[in-house]
Amino acid sequence: MERHISFEDYVIISCGTLAPELNYLRKQGFLDAKKIVYTTPGRHEIPKELESQLIQKINAAKEEANKIIIVYGGKFCYVNIDNPYRTIDKIIQEQKDGVSISRTNATHCMDMLANETEREEIGGGKKILWLTPGWIIYRNYVFQDWDKGKANENFPQHTGGAILLDGIGFWDRYSEGHPVELLEFSDWMGLEIQPHRVTLDRLKNLLADCVVSDMEKEIAELKSRLPAHSVKPSMLQQLEQLEEKLKNAKKIG
Repeated sequence: MERHISFEDYVIISCGTLAPELNYLRKQGFLDAKKIVYTTPGRHEIPKELESQLIQKINAAKEEANKIIIVYGGKFCYVNIDNPYRTIDKIIQEQKDGVSISRTNATHCMDMLANETEREEIGGGKKILWLTPGWIIYRNYVFQDWDKGKANENFPQHTGGAILLDGIGFWDRYSEGHPVELLEFSDWMGLEIQPHRVTLDRLKNLLADCVVSDMEKEIAELKSRLPAHSVKPSMLQQLEQLEEKLKNAKKIG
């Protein structure tokens, strides 16, 4: 069951790692955004580059829309070791002049496909290396500059292996078309990759929540500007239209 919602006023900026899922939602007709633009996958490894790309994409998006959704996690996607107080939300806040910018409420891309409780159930409580299709497609970006030594330092700790969260039917197509590449990637990690089918409902709801939050803020701001007496019919009409849109956005059907 989907929510009745539109993204037609928005530009969406996402890490390229989630391009397979977002492009799928666009083709399915759910994500009718003005434009979806992507930063280079795997920039969580290079936070300065991530920050630079994100600011550049936001500035470009401002030329096309006054509403922007950032599809990035808040906890793990941008970690500035040199300045721990500089977070991705701090960067976004600095770019908000004249536009509305919201971010999906998740910790990282895997969390956008399955929340922590769901991942715990899927992994059976084991230490899992979680993957999305983008982590496999763009592995040369995600693991840029990783040699075998670094791989050996990091991957063996995932004693439960690697699990691919597949919400787009990726595994069957890719394993049939690129079996050698998958085997080489698995061998390089030293981990067996197990696919697990998920829905894209969580990602849809995270995106929809951004629109709902923006509507609620817009309604609250409009109500704060309503005079105590002699309210203009145009303002009342605008308020009624917004409240109807909000009602539809929250509706499941």
